[in-house]
Amino acid sequence: MTSRQQWSIVGGVVVALALVLVAGERLVGRQFDLVTLGSRAPDFRAETVEAPKQVKTMRDFKGDVVLLNIWATWCLPCRVEMPSLETLERTYGPRGLHIVAVSIDDPGMDSAIRAFVTTYGLTFEILHDTTGRIQRAYQTTGYPETFVIARDGVIRKKVIGADDWGSPGNQALIAQLLREPAS
Repeated sequence: MTSRQQWSIVGGVVVALALVLVAGERLVGRQFDLVTLGSRAPDFRAETVEAPKQVKTMRDFKGDVVLLNIWATWCLPCRVEMPSLETLERTYGPRGLHIVAVSIDDPGMDSAIRAFVTTYGLTFEILHDTTGRIQRAYQTTGYPETFVIARDGVIRKKVIGADDWGSPGNQALIAQLLREPAS
């Protein structure tokens, strides 16, 4: 084999690798971007648990301050956290905070989710994602997992595990975000 033939083969391999990388980028897209502080909140799609069913997405809350909580009825830390989320809702909901709690319970669990809501006296938005897409989009690693999202759609706080949403630090963050102008 001549040197020219060897270089032709090397060139062909390089071109093939480049095509595979470009195709992979187009197929996978932004899947490898980390969802963390400072990143844009990914969109999600989840249904209300009350009839008639409605589909909600992150776009429904565009321009609002959102506390997005990903949880499940079987999750003990979620049960610990819910009362402080309700307190936050009662304090800051009237000022414009949208608490959106998305259950990742299995399909067919709407009645259990409704019972959970009644037990804890929850008044904020409760949604149900039976597909697991929100977990993949937000790259969750446990439950509950919470994202505080500013009006510009940027994640300002991420908490893995239960948190005390009535703490002075959390309340100060929410108050600050609510004072920021809508974009």
